[in-house]
Amino acid sequence: MKQWFGAVLAACVCVMTSGSAHAQDEAGFQEYLVTLRAQAQAQGVSRATLDAVMPTLTLNTRVIELDRAQPGASPTTSGILNFAPYKARHVDASRINRGRTAYQAQRFRLQRIERELGVPESIMVAIWGHETNYGSVMGNFDLPRALATLAFEGRRRELFSAEFIATLQMMDRGLPRGRLLGSWAGATGGPQFLPSIYLRLAKDGDGDGLPDIWTSDADTLASIGNYFANAGWRAGQPWGFAVNVPAGFDRSSITNRTLSPRCPRVFERHSAWKTMAEWRALGVAPQTRTLPGDRVLATLLEPDGPGKTAYLLTGNYRVILDYNCSNFYALSVGLLADAVEQ
Repeated sequence: MKQWFGAVLAACVCVMTSGSAHAQDEAGFQEYLVTLRAQAQAQGVSRATLDAVMPTLTLNTRVIELDRAQPGASPTTSGILNFAPYKARHVDASRINRGRTAYQAQRFRLQRIERELGVPESIMVAIWGHETNYGSVMGNFDLPRALATLAFEGRRRELFSAEFIATLQMMDRGLPRGRLLGSWAGATGGPQFLPSIYLRLAKDGDGDGLPDIWTSDADTLASIGNYFANAGWRAGQPWGFAVNVPAGFDRSSITNRTLSPRCPRVFERHSAWKTMAEWRALGVAPQTRTLPGDRVLATLLEPDGPGKTAYLLTGNYRVILDYNCSNFYALSVGLLADAVEQ
């Protein structure tokens, strides 16, 4: 009986402590909103929008839990991260088949966007497929509340306070708050743009005057194309392709000695840049296609280590990395794009 009473007392204390901590967090959050409002007002957000949004905001503890629970990459015993399991999940038959259906259904739009921007139809479809499964999974977190919560948490305060303010600026442009739903981290719409990206690069694809990346396929695809064009996509050049590396290949001769200021862990896995003519001379051979022009530059990536499928990657691959700086993501986008246009 004494043990039972002790356990109940401990549980009650835990609940009271938890409740007290949440109350303190909420009080701190409300205090922080005063600062956040002043920052938004200084950035030109209207008083009408501020008065409509700020009093409604409460701390979203689920958003904080999700932010703190982001998994890290798990290396194999050899220290190499395996791409094959990721590829099996993200370039699977269902996503390819849905992508082919979307590709055919949207050809009349995609062809026009490619003519205008130079970005391949299949790349736009592949991004759409990876980000939201062709518009079917876009997230249901209220963006102002989620982003204000992340800004308050403080781990990346500068980023999320700016994205919160950008969300309010979207409302000032006429977007209703009910439409501003997305992931817990603030990505929204078919392309999963952050609010600042929406303000900068969202594109009206259907001519109604307002980029609607939530309900308009035309606007979603045009916005993705505009992002890639802005990031420097080179028309007529592949993103990359699978190659075979000869046995006994001297990898020390192609070591990349340039340290990238952005996403260094991603780029350190790439080789030095060489022309297609140089790769051919080294015995690196494409698996299913011919090499591009001799002067096209590419890097070599062996995502599953020596002896497994490798890839030669052009500058357009780095444009995909600009969208999401992950080799596995970028490879899967490229491979899905190749599959949906077959």
